Amino acid sequence: MNFEYSESFALHMDAQDPLASFRSRFHFPKVNGKEAIYFCGNSLGIQPKSVKDHLERELNNWADLAVDGHFHGEDAWFHIRKKSKPALAEIVGAHEHEVVAMNNLSVNLHLLMVSFYRPSEERYKIIVEAGAFPSDQYMLESQIKFHGLDPADALVELSPRPGEHILRTEDILAEIRKQGDSLAMVNMAGLQYYTGQLFDMEAITAAAHEVGAVAGFDLAHAAGNAVLKLHEWDVDFATWCSYKYLNSGPGNVSGIFVHERYAERADLPRFAGWWGHDEEERFKMEKGFIPMFGADGWQLANNNVLALAAHQASLDIFQEAGMENLRAKSEKLTAYLEFLIREISGESGVLEIITPKNPAERGCQLSLLIHRGGKAVFDEFYKHGVVGDWRNPNVIRLAPTPLYNSFMDVFRFAQILEQSLEKFA
Repeated sequence: MNFEYSESFALHMDAQDPLASFRSRFHFPKVNGKEAIYFCGNSLGIQPKSVKDHLERELNNWADLAVDGHFHGEDAWFHIRKKSKPALAEIVGAHEHEVVAMNNLSVNLHLLMVSFYRPSEERYKIIVEAGAFPSDQYMLESQIKFHGLDPADALVELSPRPGEHILRTEDILAEIRKQGDSLAMVNMAGLQYYTGQLFDMEAITAAAHEVGAVAGFDLAHAAGNAVLKLHEWDVDFATWCSYKYLNSGPGNVSGIFVHERYAERADLPRFAGWWGHDEEERFKMEKGFIPMFGADGWQLANNNVLALAAHQASLDIFQEAGMENLRAKSEKLTAYLEFLIREISGESGVLEIITPKNPAERGCQLSLLIHRGGKAVFDEFYKHGVVGDWRNPNVIRLAPTPLYNSFMDVFRFAQILEQSLEKFA
């Protein structure tokens, strides 16, 4: 499509946007007393206005019912995990019994590794992208050490080719085949937090299975951002957080996916807890763990009701908007941002977009490599109301989120970019 750097064009695009009304259902933060241009949903999503009502309903249930709230009243807490399943299944492309909201992302990564990283003398290596998010790095290192192995030997980190910023899919697949019988697991991000690259999870999973390994993904930056089809892609397991694109509040509940082929694998090693035990037998209070069917069998403790209430407020909005619709807008919105950045920065040499140009290989985030000015460029953006994200050593991440950002947001950012570059060009 042909873009224009003009206010009238941005207004025209917003007028045609079928999702434009969702913007009014969120609270926008302010910078220097004015509504911010919020491009930081890849770090923390903004608050849906409906969160307050969802929380108040559960607070009232707690006040009026106390312990009886577990089994009585609207959305009895004993089964409250089930309420989020339809939306989560749609967002990640799964059956409802393959997903459950629980814990936090790093905790879930560890719990899933207990089940799916089962190294042997011959098959023990893990493939991950170089520069993975620190939590993933620490988790993988510590799990490898837990099994008495050396991360320097067992962890295979994939780097882009010299002079390039992103991984080529063919290089990922080639490394999987090269490791072959020594490979136990591929455990990568679905979408790389630093570069914004969306990996071909279907092809990676197929290649891992071809050599006898399992494939798992950290979807922190993919869930609610990209269209996912975890069941169809035959992914073994995945986990994500809900506070980024899923707008569920700081540090809020994570979720997991476990493919249905493991739904009745009671023999699969796992760290068990009362809430993962067969709920029909749970209150017999007997020894002998019997896992629930599907992903629910990986639960440990009872649900954080208030956290799930805030989570549900956003999930309801996602179901109403639809992931396919959000993705369609996202591609246009991100492409418009890319067009304006290239149009304005030109040959200035101040910045470089390191996120893939192909829409199929990225979400809504663009990562800008800053060649001159360093963090001062980011600070200049913020001074004028742009909330983005700085990542050392020299990258600014901008995420125009389709659920609440507009084309006018992108246009206003472009004006700020233009005046900022005058200081650093």
